[in-house]
Order: sequence, then C-alpha cells, then structure tokens
Amino acid sequence: MRGEAVQRLPAPDHGPSPEGTQIFLHRFQAHPLTVRRALKAASARFRGQISAQEAGTLELVLAEVMNNIVEHSYGRAGRGCITLSILREVRGLSCLVCDEGTPLPPVCLEPPRLPNIDCVLADLPEGGFGWYLIRDLTLDLAYRREEGHNLLAFRLPLQAG
Repeated sequence: MRGEAVQRLPAPDHGPSPEGTQIFLHRFQAHPLTVRRALKAASARFRGQISAQEAGTLELVLAEVMNNIVEHSYGRAGRGCITLSILREVRGLSCLVCDEGTPLPPVCLEPPRLPNIDCVLADLPEGGFGWYLIRDLTLDLAYRREEGHNLLAFRLPLQAG
C-alpha cells in the first residue's frame, strides 16, 4: 500500500549500548490491512529476542491500540497515519503509538475494570474489553495530546534472561 514504510534504526552510537538494545520504527496508513502488516513487522523485528508469550502479548496490545485508532480516532475521516516505535531495553519493550485523529477519551485510561459479563450472551457489551486488556497487560501507560497528535506510551515487561 502506498505510504507504508518500515524503518529499522540501529541504537544511537553513544558508546557501548546495552546487549540487545534495538529500535523499531514504522509509519503507515491507518487501515486494518496495514495494521496487520505493522504487527507482523514488529513481531519479526524482535523474533528470537522475546518469548512466544511476550510476542503474543505485544501483538495483542498493539492490535487493540492500533485497531482502535483506525476505528475510533480516524473513524469516518478514513484517512490518517499511525507511527509505531518500539525500543527494546532491559526493563521491557517501550512502545509509543502516535496518530493525528480525535483525542483519546479519558475513560480509556481509568483503572482496568472488566465490563459486566454476568448477563445473557445477546446482552454482552460491545466495548470495553480491549482497553481492559491494554491497561491490564501494560505498565507505565501514559497518554498525552500535543499539537494535534495523540501520543500513547506504555511498556511491556520482558522475562529476565
């Protein structure tokens, strides 16, 4: 798809870098197909460096975040870009997702609460599960709106070793 690009940048050269420090940067059009491609590219970047469970958590969280951007932040406008950057460091994978869509509703950053599921299947709520997972699986979740950009940052912990 036009406008999709993958950039892989080495760690900045400021002397010796910690073992395994890597940076992933990907800017792409906000569309379900390009979100899938971004997920594959992010997983491929860290393949062999994180466990299968950590890779699954990374994909799940990023899919929820980026699909929410496509569906809700850009929504009817239908056009826009998403920038995803991931830094692998000792404390985990530090992720930053940036877009120029509508601001994130404050309720998304409230403490994680699973929506009420004590009801018949037909009455299950449609929303709320994705943000529950995002808040539950990440650390240091932070959001800021700056100069027309949404900046969502979080960290996914990695197992030692």
